[in-house]
Amino acid sequence: MSSAPATTATVLVLNGPNLGRLGSREPDVYGTGSLEDLRGVLEADAAGLAAIDLRQTNDEAELIGWLHEAVDAELPVILNPAAFTHYSYALRDAAALVTKAGLPLLEVHLSNPHAREEFRHTSVISAVATGVIAGLGFGSYRLALAHVLGSYR
Repeated sequence: MSSAPATTATVLVLNGPNLGRLGSREPDVYGTGSLEDLRGVLEADAAGLAAIDLRQTNDEAELIGWLHEAVDAELPVILNPAAFTHYSYALRDAAALVTKAGLPLLEVHLSNPHAREEFRHTSVISAVATGVIAGLGFGSYRLALAHVLGSYR
């Protein structure tokens, strides 16, 4: 009788404003899967390797607090900053704390911001992120998770 390997890490998957509406918000842009569907996909991908702590908020201060928590607990982060991507220097500074602590922070986007309105072409987060994955729907998160898991095995 074999048992599954023990969970070795927790990965924070943090989502910014309006992402709690996935599945019903502009499905032509963001797909038809819900945030709970995303949780299921990532938990399946991480099974036996990591626990997925998926969170969503419309509150910039709460998202910043979660990044501080990641630093304090030494947790890798997958971050979809959503609209905060384009203007939140406070979020950028909190994201920089994560990478300066030597932790991975992957910026992800469901859609390709560069194929959308011009104001979406600039990310204030990208310069401090470990990497950026965009335009692949849930696949953006899955690739980011694969990278994080490869870093923590």
